[in-house]
Amino acid sequence: MSERLQPGDVAPAFTLPDADGNEVSLPSYEGRKVIVYFYPAALTPGCTKQACDFTDNLEVLASAGYDVIGISPDQPEKLAKFREKESLKVTLLADPDKKVLDAYGAFGEKKNYGKTYMGVIRSTIVVDEHGKVERALYNVRATGHVAKIIKDLGI
Repeated sequence: MSERLQPGDVAPAFTLPDADGNEVSLPSYEGRKVIVYFYPAALTPGCTKQACDFTDNLEVLASAGYDVIGISPDQPEKLAKFREKESLKVTLLADPDKKVLDAYGAFGEKKNYGKTYMGVIRSTIVVDEHGKVERALYNVRATGHVAKIIKDLGI
């Protein structure tokens, strides 16, 4: 597991396929603020709740100058099903080899019911318009997280 990011760090650049197989890269967002959130798996209850919350608040976030990108280890085909089934409007990116998850400190050791295993750590990184980390939130909850971000960012 790599180090967790801290405010002021340069956000690791990435290029990943979206739900349609088109490549999306972080540098293409230069000049815009981006909320990059990492979630374990598409089409699961918690991840669906979180993605729907971001979709429901997309206009509020966009009007404050924020784009939203969700990243999971799912394949693009599964992300497309997720987007269609839940009418999601956020950009969903596939990171099946977990390189970006690892670079952002969002993949590592987790504990659940006394068992330790490797997995996706639900995390949200707010990247400013210059590509620097503004906020780095790890082990966030799926429910209520978007409202907390909006409040914390003063939107």
